[in-house]
Amino acid sequence: MEIIYFSVIILIASILQTSTGFGFSILATPFLLLLFHPAEAIQINLFLSFVISFALIRKIKKDIHFGILKRLIIGSIIGLPIGIGIFLLMDMTKLKLVVSLIIVALTILLMKQFRIHQKDGRDLGVGGLSGMLTTSIGMPGPPLLLYFSGTNTQKETLRGTTLAFYLFIYFMSLIIQVTIAGTTRTVWISSSMALPLIFIGLYAGQLVFKWMNQRTFQMIIYIILLVTGGYLLIESLSGW
Repeated sequence: MEIIYFSVIILIASILQTSTGFGFSILATPFLLLLFHPAEAIQINLFLSFVISFALIRKIKKDIHFGILKRLIIGSIIGLPIGIGIFLLMDMTKLKLVVSLIIVALTILLMKQFRIHQKDGRDLGVGGLSGMLTTSIGMPGPPLLLYFSGTNTQKETLRGTTLAFYLFIYFMSLIIQVTIAGTTRTVWISSSMALPLIFIGLYAGQLVFKWMNQRTFQMIIYIILLVTGGYLLIESLSGW
């Protein structure tokens, strides 16, 4: 049964990541934390997210805003070591609680049409937060999603710039995680099993991005985020 859950999680999350540029870690990480040890869940997420970003980078490079990308990367370099420190000091129950609260708060802000002006300094700050969240909980997406949505960034630019940033941040975070926290056979066996599902998701996600109405898709994303965050919140509170 766990294999079925794992397969469904990976397939849906990869479709979201391909079609929006941010969905994989937000959807996959909370449920992977229910199936695996935190370090294993985060490393599986990091590896598979890197594969998706690498596979898509040639298709979306024309949509990348290289100025913002550069500032995000510079900011993330500061956040990466902070994040691994948080990961090493935080127990699993608190980790789940933090992830759930981030997801719920993010979704509420997006539904209320949170708005913010894009500035160079804010690009650096968002990059730092993303780097910190990547090595700590494997989720660089929340601050990027909130920031880009709040600045009314076009969906093509959002997807292209975030996927390019993920290519860097996931690779660096995976190296840091494996080096400092160690790794297991489970990480690489599970990741290998998930690869066929990832490529199915890549194909399906491109179709979704091309054909689905933007408003309808946003509503689906809100529902998935709220269900994911709410479920993980209940699960983490039951462990106290």
